Amino acid sequence: MKHEVTTLNTKKAIASSLKKLMEKKPLSKITVSEIVADCNINRKTFYYHFEDIRALLKWILEQEAVEVVKNFDLLLDYEEAINFVMDYVENNKHLLNCAYDSIGRDELRRFFYNDFQEIVLTLINRLEEAMGISVNEDFKSYVCDFYTEALAGHLIDILRNRQSYDRKKIIDYFLVTLKASLPEVLKRANELWS
Repeated sequence: MKHEVTTLNTKKAIASSLKKLMEKKPLSKITVSEIVADCNINRKTFYYHFEDIRALLKWILEQEAVEVVKNFDLLLDYEEAINFVMDYVENNKHLLNCAYDSIGRDELRRFFYNDFQEIVLTLINRLEEAMGISVNEDFKSYVCDFYTEALAGHLIDILRNRQSYDRKKIIDYFLVTLKASLPEVLKRANELWS
């Protein structure tokens, strides 16, 4: 257990250094040498924990946002989970915009995609169970991809929107869309292909 705590603390120190450096320059201009010098570790330690700087960035995004959202009961806490994600995007705009500028929209979307896909699939599975239905896996995969793409793309659009936006309205729209459409989509698929 002590090793796990030490490993996590080292990863957090490395992540903190990257975030600090990203305030000063683009991600693509940051080197591993700068990160290790800032957090006072050696290169070997960095590479023991992360394959490269992009892997470090992915870990930061997962650790700080997506892992927490995964712990919500999405059938009960849609709004709380969405608010958490919106807070994260707002509080980390600099980090996320720097990542966007360095790696582009598609790559940032890929960072979000895998983890959001797991969240959406969990929601679909829980809805299936709550509704007492079973949808074929091929269609479930399609629906999961559809909603995941929408969520990831929309969050990136919010991130890149340099002007103010009506947060409450966006959350309300998303909640209405998700709560009204997803159960109906699953119900219809169950009727058509069961």
